[in-house]
Amino acid sequence: MHDLTGFQRDLLYVIAGADRPSGQNVKEEVEQYYSSEINHGRLYPNLDTLVNKELVEKGQLDRRTNYYAITDAGLDRIDERREWERQYVDV
Repeated sequence: MHDLTGFQRDLLYVIAGADRPSGQNVKEEVEQYYSSEINHGRLYPNLDTLVNKELVEKGQLDRRTNYYAITDAGLDRIDERREWERQYVDV
């Protein structure tokens, strides 16, 4: 995950922990964690980056709402990150 920003990593974790969340659902979860508002201009380009890197897939729930789902590659990246963290913090 060295090529992702911290914000992108947080988005990836939120998506991995949910069942095909909409962009709005992801936004609400991240806002709760950050305790601040996340604007669309920050959220959606970062979600698109995760899609372009094939870590997340994007689909349509309806005409106006997309969903996001973690891919196997995304899960692999999370596992790699956790393994890297464990060598420094063994909790």
